[in-house]
Amino acid sequence: MKYRKNVFRSLTLITQFGIYMIVPILLCTFLGMFLDRKLSTSFLVIVFFFLGALAGFTNVFRLARSIYTRSDEKHINYYETEGTDKQDDDREDTAGQQNA
Repeated sequence: MKYRKNVFRSLTLITQFGIYMIVPILLCTFLGMFLDRKLSTSFLVIVFFFLGALAGFTNVFRLARSIYTRSDEKHINYYETEGTDKQDDDREDTAGQQNA
């Protein structure tokens, strides 16, 4: 069951990356098309498309960075707690030897 949970978690993450990338691109492109029609221009759609792409890349970068730092914190916390447990055991051993 744990394997299935990891697969669904990975699929959710992939979907989030896609949504975080495509939504700003589409919104900015449609805004550019709307403004082009209202202002009778033909270049705003291109400008807003690249603005949306930049926003999408920023969103994906932030999501990836948060996932990466979270996984690093888990590893760091794991090793810190493992190390303190060992240190506590060592202290108990030395205290027991001093009392004996």
